[in-house]
Amino acid sequence: MAEVAEPRGPLAGLLVADFSRILAGPYATMLLADLGAEVVKVEGPQGDDTRSWQPPVRDGISTYYLGVNRNKRSVALDLKDPDDLAAAQELARRADVLVENFKPGGLVRFGLDYDSVSRSNPRVLYASISGFGSGPGGASLPGYDLIVQAISGLMSLTGPPDGEPYRAGISVFDVMAGLHATIGVLSALHERDATGRGQHVEVNLLSSALSGLVNQSSAYVAGGVVPFRMGNSHPSLFPYEPLPCADGDLIITAGNNNQFRRLVEVLGAPELADDPRFGRNEDRTANRDELRPLLVERLRTRTKMEWFRDIIAAGVPCGPINTVDGGVAFAEEVGLDPVVEVGDGEAAVPSVRNPIRFSRTPAEYRLPPPSLDQHGKEIRRWLTQDPAAAGEEHTA
Repeated sequence: MAEVAEPRGPLAGLLVADFSRILAGPYATMLLADLGAEVVKVEGPQGDDTRSWQPPVRDGISTYYLGVNRNKRSVALDLKDPDDLAAAQELARRADVLVENFKPGGLVRFGLDYDSVSRSNPRVLYASISGFGSGPGGASLPGYDLIVQAISGLMSLTGPPDGEPYRAGISVFDVMAGLHATIGVLSALHERDATGRGQHVEVNLLSSALSGLVNQSSAYVAGGVVPFRMGNSHPSLFPYEPLPCADGDLIITAGNNNQFRRLVEVLGAPELADDPRFGRNEDRTANRDELRPLLVERLRTRTKMEWFRDIIAAGVPCGPINTVDGGVAFAEEVGLDPVVEVGDGEAAVPSVRNPIRFSRTPAEYRLPPPSLDQHGKEIRRWLTQDPAAAGEEHTA
């Protein structure tokens, strides 16, 4: 296929057949694409569902879709059509990596399941993302992030202590599953370098959720403690939450005894560090109801940004509670350059920078998110060519 720019990232030369949609799979394949992989996004005739998930929009296009589909080429294939199915199977035969998030078993009838694809392409790394795994108990269950937030226990931990359980503000387990799928693919690539053999990589949202609950799930499996909702408080640390200043809240996280001593020195109450009720973290956590009003009494004497500057200068982590625009602005202030322009001229789409930094092979932003079937003709033409004759066995 014609190149907009020759990929130079660490995954240059890798062909990814992306049969996924919505969030977890597309996020994983976008990360691979940023790092140089050639990603072919296979969509049904109606396109990825997120194309219609709006508002908000940019130039009439869903920003949800734009957020996870840069650096890809789109081909619309109807798997019920014999010619389109043949093209999809040929793409799978040529791919280094195939990513899909159909219901477990949903691609068997199309000959696009792992067993079928690996027979013609034994080197393929086939990544499946599901809601609850491929076992008999979970394969038939629909895998939506919100459902997993509920079932996993996350919602029981989120929200005010005396209020209703809340969902997280993003589809956090879709993102985690996408990251786990990416880790699985890269690990399998390393193993393939040694053995020459592909394998099936499986990720599910519930397992990602229970792993991602970290200290909270460990509290139960290792300690027999069922965690409960604490609002913005932390079960094992204090202070580690928003505290009110003269004009609003400031997040303060004194994660160890030295940080707490520096904090109370800045607040003008150094004696608190020597108070036996507050000297150690476990004491502060146990006596948080006594310590909190003593800290708030001092914090209320100045604005949150005045305290922010002084507390940060003392080496104690803290920060204001921003809206998303403020978060982007703060990243710009500290030199992270969080926004990149993908594409040229009026067609360029602002996008959030890939968070991984490389000293020699940086992430690249070659293609804006494609319109439906934007590259269909060239992809179909390429799939009819002999890859060995064209010298393109593993690259598109």
